Amino acid sequence: MSSDKPGTAERQAKLGPEEHEENWRRLGEEEFDVVVVGGGITGAGVALDAATRGLRVALVEARDLAAGTSSRSSKLFHGGLRYLEQLEFSLVREALHERELMLNRLAPHLVKPVSFLYPLTHRFWERPYTAAGLLLYDRMGGARSVPGQKHLTRAGAQRMVPALKRDAMIGAVRYYDAQADDARHTMTVARTAARYGAVVRTSTQVVDFVHEADRIAGARLRDVEDGRETEVRAKSVINATGVWTDELQRLSGGRGHFRVRASKGVHVVVPRDRIVADSGMILRTEKSVLFVIPWGNHWIIGTTDTDWYLDLAHPAATKKDIDYILDHVNTVLATPLQHSDIEGVYAGLRPLLAGENDDTSKLSREHAVARVAPGMIAIAGGKYTTYRVMAKDAVDAVSNDVSGRMASSITDRVPLLGADGYHALVNQADQLAAAHGLHPYRVRHLLDRYGSMVHEVLALCDENPELLKPIDDAPNYLKAEVVYAVRNEAALHLEDVLTRRTRISFEYPHRGVDCADQVARLIGAELGWDEQRITSEVEKYSERVRAERESQDQPDDQAADATRGTAPEVRDELVESVG
Repeated sequence: MSSDKPGTAERQAKLGPEEHEENWRRLGEEEFDVVVVGGGITGAGVALDAATRGLRVALVEARDLAAGTSSRSSKLFHGGLRYLEQLEFSLVREALHERELMLNRLAPHLVKPVSFLYPLTHRFWERPYTAAGLLLYDRMGGARSVPGQKHLTRAGAQRMVPALKRDAMIGAVRYYDAQADDARHTMTVARTAARYGAVVRTSTQVVDFVHEADRIAGARLRDVEDGRETEVRAKSVINATGVWTDELQRLSGGRGHFRVRASKGVHVVVPRDRIVADSGMILRTEKSVLFVIPWGNHWIIGTTDTDWYLDLAHPAATKKDIDYILDHVNTVLATPLQHSDIEGVYAGLRPLLAGENDDTSKLSREHAVARVAPGMIAIAGGKYTTYRVMAKDAVDAVSNDVSGRMASSITDRVPLLGADGYHALVNQADQLAAAHGLHPYRVRHLLDRYGSMVHEVLALCDENPELLKPIDDAPNYLKAEVVYAVRNEAALHLEDVLTRRTRISFEYPHRGVDCADQVARLIGAELGWDEQRITSEVEKYSERVRAERESQDQPDDQAADATRGTAPEVRDELVESVG
């Protein structure tokens, strides 16, 4: 939507403390065409789609951007090779199209090609069967901007992945997909929506809905930092809350047209040197597939696929989940992984459309959009890769609620913040590094996190050269990135920075505890925290890590959930019963 103040487009791209307060005022005073509930990738995508069509848009999120599923995925933009076996051809074709848009036009700074080796274990039939599937994948778009399939002998596969047991395969096939930091990508989509006028506010919980006659006309909002409440008025509300879809539906008083089932996916993170390989791997299991995904100086290995009926905000990994992952990956590794090798663990919930089949790995990854009440649309299901298509379909569904003719979706032509100029800056990385006294590797790392917004990050160091230094116990990140997260990226808590703006919470064995005080002080200087508040943030984060570690030693979901639940919420005024 257009701002009341002229010339504020760049200011709107900021999501800092001043904007956080200003946006609270705007939520209570302005009327919107669309209010989007949920700050995951679907909600952020809906906000961007609606804003770039010229609609007046607000996005509210009870916790943090990408606080749920959208920061805990396999971090892949992929066509879903295994869906070919399930004959979901349209889903695969759609996902591959979206992958190519991200790689080449919308987010080349955030989305990168990644190779996978698929070990073959059966003679005669498996290679032609796999080749046929990958040929179809490549023809659907899988090889449009990345290399197509390559067949390898056993010796060739071992040269590419020396970590593999010689007897674990008879050969292999390599193919390519793409990956991204899901939390950073989601946050960038939300900031891009703000750049085009959307009012984006985190720590803002929907606690009730506003009804006029027989329709929903807005929502009652609670600031979960201080407890104050206001009402936001809108012509349409879009429920994009993922695994909370049913909960928000009950709150609205409407009848749902579909149900959402939560499926838990657990990933473990190990150091890069524990698996000697030049490619990721995809392994078939009795239930689904297991990915071994390169992630900087680490490997991400996952995932599991089990029903989850407990705390939606804090799904907990169990010892059984972790053993499942290690047992399956160790069937092909010459040097088995041990529990002591694990640096980090994270668990997320997939919002699957509930179907007749009880096997969660076979539930459709298609999405559904429904008008669940007059003035209210719900969108659920789908997969991260196709978020932009989901967003388009959700906004199309509100056309009858907004006045005038609504423009068509254009998000396939709207690069995310940081994309413009990225490729030129990659070529200029050495000069940029020299200008700031940094190693070129450091600048390239920043470019792959911020794109052309790297200038904004480095400008902070012109004000304070101390910010050019790495965080003491997490040297992959600069102190400037913490300050930037607060000033520009809507970070309000220590947890927001350590788990989502950076990935310190699973990239270091200490999981962020060792650098928590230093990072909290950098945040506190921006947000005006006193010593008591700094101590409280560090203690709450440390309690979270303790509870997660202990839950990962528990034998089942109930015990793990009870253990994880002992950690306090960082947002004090959150009302748990409404999601």
